[in-house]
Amino acid sequence: MTDETPHYHGHRDRLRQRFTTTGGDGLADYELLELVLFRSIPRRDVKALAKDLIARFGSFAEVVAAPTERLREVGGMGEATAIDLKIIEAASRRMAKGAVRKRESLSSWRAVIDYCRVSMAFSEREELRLLFLDKRNGLIADEVQQTGTVDHTPVYPREVVRRALELSATALIIVHNHPSGDPTPSSADIKMTQDIVAIAKPLGLTIHDHIIIGRDGHASFKGLGLL
Repeated sequence: MTDETPHYHGHRDRLRQRFTTTGGDGLADYELLELVLFRSIPRRDVKALAKDLIARFGSFAEVVAAPTERLREVGGMGEATAIDLKIIEAASRRMAKGAVRKRESLSSWRAVIDYCRVSMAFSEREELRLLFLDKRNGLIADEVQQTGTVDHTPVYPREVVRRALELSATALIIVHNHPSGDPTPSSADIKMTQDIVAIAKPLGLTIHDHIIIGRDGHASFKGLGLL
């Protein structure tokens, strides 16, 4: 290494070597983020920026999921770097969705939860996602039906059932997120689910579960005895 070589080059080499040796699980969130930023910002020390992003948003996952406009509020973040982070988010969603779609049936709830978490856990607005299933519990379609505010999503039970019938689905899983982070079902969540079940049951449509996704976990209506 010459005197003209920036000091952070040695740090980058050491961090890459640690990643090669131990994998991503051997690195702190800010270190994994550094590895991503190395490629976006090749001529600057990015350790401070990585730590600033983690301090602002909370974790690697929350940084990647943050809206582009909020990422750019952090000093040192440009449009191209923000887009690179959003590409990683999109790739993560595609991989998780692929793990669900490759199964003949949704027998692995872990895969379903992982996919929903990647897709929704860190969204700043509530979303209602519907997983439409056939009689073998194979995934027919995965759709976001509604996007609401930070604490409310308008849900129209008849529209949920109508869409299921259009797709010739025989069952569905309802999923929505709580941006507050707490996945505990609200009274409105319970009432909405009961309304959907009441309309769906006479038509032979089964509601397998209603899953609420939060930053720190999830709640299953079936697991809680609410279905």
